[in-house]
Amino acid sequence: MTRNRALRYGGRTLALATTAIGMIASAVPAVAEEQPTTEQIMADCASGEGKCTFNAPEIGQAYLGEPRQVSELLYNCTSSPASQSMAWADTVGSSHSVGGSVTVGGGIEGIITASVTATYNYTWQSSRTETSTFTVSVQPGEVGWISRSQVMQQISGTWQTHYDDPKWGHYYWFVPDVVTGPAANGTDGKHNAVVVKSRKMTADEKKLCSTGATRGEVFTR
Repeated sequence: MTRNRALRYGGRTLALATTAIGMIASAVPAVAEEQPTTEQIMADCASGEGKCTFNAPEIGQAYLGEPRQVSELLYNCTSSPASQSMAWADTVGSSHSVGGSVTVGGGIEGIITASVTATYNYTWQSSRTETSTFTVSVQPGEVGWISRSQVMQQISGTWQTHYDDPKWGHYYWFVPDVVTGPAANGTDGKHNAVVVKSRKMTADEKKLCSTGATRGEVFTR
């Protein structure tokens, strides 16, 4: 069974009781043809057709994400060390295990935010943007750039749909999910990191230093 079809499901066998208490009365096996894909379930959650909730969210321990380049490259074509102030900008978004990225302002984002806020009184943000400037120092014949690592966190939970009329044979469908996204700087003692990195120029990059207007210059690209 593929991940897209690895869904848990429920049906109403006692319609009156289910309507009264607003919960699943029992779980009823469904044939494979009746099962939706996770993409279909998440699309209904995003559109509002599924009247979805993100149940029992659990926030994991914060960790420092992988470093990534956030500035232009600074080339030193001179024979002396060079330093230059460079601006950088970095936007880190969220993704979830069953549906790719979490769109800012979309229906999925709002449901996760409401669930986490209600459970932990914690304001979850699906995207964080930071900008600043940093001085980059580069040795002759090298390339420098600014790298940044964002504090990240995972939230696990289960999506639950509620349809007014049965869809794929049931009123309720359940999809486990793990949401990975940026956390506030300092969460669980973890801090964002901004560092300058450098490397030797490649053969093609050295050609840029020996021809044209870049000869004997420090330039960005």
